[in-house]
Amino acid sequence: MTRRRRLQRGVRVLVVLLAFIVVITAVAAATPASSALVVENANSGERLLATPVDEGTTVALNYTHSVEKTPVHDIYTVHNGSLEMTRMEFQSYGWGLPSRANVTRENGWYVFDPPGDYEELYVEPGRVAGHRLRVGDRTYDLVALSNAEGVRLHVAERSVLRTALDRIN
Repeated sequence: MTRRRRLQRGVRVLVVLLAFIVVITAVAAATPASSALVVENANSGERLLATPVDEGTTVALNYTHSVEKTPVHDIYTVHNGSLEMTRMEFQSYGWGLPSRANVTRENGWYVFDPPGDYEELYVEPGRVAGHRLRVGDRTYDLVALSNAEGVRLHVAERSVLRTALDRIN
């Protein structure tokens, strides 16, 4: 075999290999593998956080009530690609907290099960309120993450490729 033929054969093998890699990458990018809770800047859409979630994962917004200076926990559960509000806990009544709802007392907390399924949530993290986001057993400082700017939270499908890349990082 001449040198030219070996070179042509090598180029063909390389082209086939590259085509194979492109096809595999495209399939991995298009194939949904899991879901993630995504936090984006509400104005620019810049992605600030994407963390894996499964059906039933608990997502909580924890903050200090601006007037009462007591803790509040808004608790959601990932359900069918949205956030279902499943519980609210607070220690004292104040502006914006449910005064006419069916509230019970548990271990010093007022608790109730509010209605609502949300495709997206908008939050204005505040330095005084100290908003924190808990996803499963991980907690994120929402104020630092967003630089105290408004955020949009939603559940999104993640591709096999995105999931693999996130695990590498």
